Amino acid sequence: MILVADSGSSKTDWLLSVPGQQNKAFKSAGLNPYFLTEKEIAKILKDQVPDMIALASDITEIYFFGAGCSSPDRHEIVSNAISSLFPDAYVSVDSDLLASAYATCGHEKGICCVLGTGSNISFFDGEDIHDGQHGLGYVLGDEGSGTWFGKALITDYLYGNMPHDIAAKFKAAYNLTKADVIKNVYQKARANSYLAAFSKFLTEIRSTEYAQALLHKGFLDFVESNIKSYPQYNKFKCHFVGSIAYVFADELKAICEQNDVHVGKIIRQPINDLLEFIIKRDTQAQV
Repeated sequence: MILVADSGSSKTDWLLSVPGQQNKAFKSAGLNPYFLTEKEIAKILKDQVPDMIALASDITEIYFFGAGCSSPDRHEIVSNAISSLFPDAYVSVDSDLLASAYATCGHEKGICCVLGTGSNISFFDGEDIHDGQHGLGYVLGDEGSGTWFGKALITDYLYGNMPHDIAAKFKAAYNLTKADVIKNVYQKARANSYLAAFSKFLTEIRSTEYAQALLHKGFLDFVESNIKSYPQYNKFKCHFVGSIAYVFADELKAICEQNDVHVGKIIRQPINDLLEFIIKRDTQAQV
């Protein structure tokens, strides 16, 4: 059986291909090796997906694609954690960008963007991705991501720059204080996920001028800083993966259209398309 994982900083989608049966889906927390150690990843899996681990003896191949898995040393952290629980399986670890490219581009050339908890971008040549200068994380980058929007909302609220009626709704929803923010951002783990959680508030105020202006700025920053860094960005389709891109697809498409960006697929979760791609690829390789 083949097990595929698509992991962001907030959550991981797992999908198991069972011959002759319906695929089995599992969910766990995000497993970003920049924020978690090998032991912490193994513990999360043991605690959150025991039913999946119980099938270890039947699983022969595991393909893990995740945020933070952009270098060999980070690959090793995840690979070792998974191998400790699935000792008989072949384990492959790669970046979430490659997963998004497989799920959207297939074997066609294109630009693939991730707009979820964080943001990133790559050019896919039909076989592999080509990293740019991006993926700087939530402190230095992540334009147009859930973390970027969450951070903008919090700072506007605490600085008193949010419209009064919207600030009242924000206060009622979160009852946030400066001390809460400082503790969660600077003293606790997963600060990016904490910040990104506030981006959900945008769906409640989506029709307001404030929300539309914020969405416009976030997506425009992403287009200007990321997409337009590719000299021939308007010669290829630009695909998007992630909850922010999916939920706010109308606003994203409008910004792209205004900037000569040709939008291709916009999907929330690549896991189903990803598993289908891998099975098809493996089948063709055996022919």
